[in-house]
Amino acid sequence: MTARPATIGVSLKMYLGHAETVAWCEAVAAIARTHPATTGGEAELVALPSYLSVPAAVRILDGLAAVGAQDLAAEDAGAFTGEVSGGQIRELGGAFVEVGHAERRRLFGETDQVVRRKADAALRAGLVPILCVGEETRQDPADAARECIRQLDDALAAARAAGHGGRIVVAYEPQWAIGAAEPASDAHIRAVCRELRAHVRALDAHPGSAVIYGGSAGPGLLTRIGDDVDGLFLGRFAHDPRAVASILDEVHARAAARPASDAAR
Repeated sequence: MTARPATIGVSLKMYLGHAETVAWCEAVAAIARTHPATTGGEAELVALPSYLSVPAAVRILDGLAAVGAQDLAAEDAGAFTGEVSGGQIRELGGAFVEVGHAERRRLFGETDQVVRRKADAALRAGLVPILCVGEETRQDPADAARECIRQLDDALAAARAAGHGGRIVVAYEPQWAIGAAEPASDAHIRAVCRELRAHVRALDAHPGSAVIYGGSAGPGLLTRIGDDVDGLFLGRFAHDPRAVASILDEVHARAAARPASDAAR
């Protein structure tokens, strides 16, 4: 049995203009076209550009990386000025969508209810939601894991009630560690992700799901915590395509070092 690929997501946020996004996609495509981690099926790359760059990203990264959006509307259609539905994202070739990021909550007032509706909208549209979870304050790993599992179950409540299932990706990012002088320790990350992983794998309605880490993820982290996570969710670090290549190097090294008995982890 072959190992499941590591999910490596990159959110471009609103840092890059359209021309810069095209250049980034072209550089990443060139890397993915020849890198053993992607050609060998060891890594699943996911790019999340701004809405307007989704079609170009889909075209450039076709067959090399999946593309998604950083947000979606809770509704499927209607008089919702400025919104973009999950169906529209999928029609353009998108396969993933980010839901519940801390910036959406902090800057745009998204509540738990909004996150529930958006997670359901994503699954309803056939998209893979990247569901962001993370404790607000520093606490021990056991308490943090319980809080993250609570957030995840709450985010999926509307979909569960409606009978909407499908693959999900859970992105763990402890909110207290964002911009902190002392980031979350490797031991903390591993412990929380291990509990999240066990919980996610028990969700019968969401087969093939994954838990990735996205709190200031950078070089060397996957090597240190890789046995307890299914990948990384990268931000500004990966806006340099060379950084994407370095993470793929780690994915390949991890895959090469993994015993055959661990293939199904």
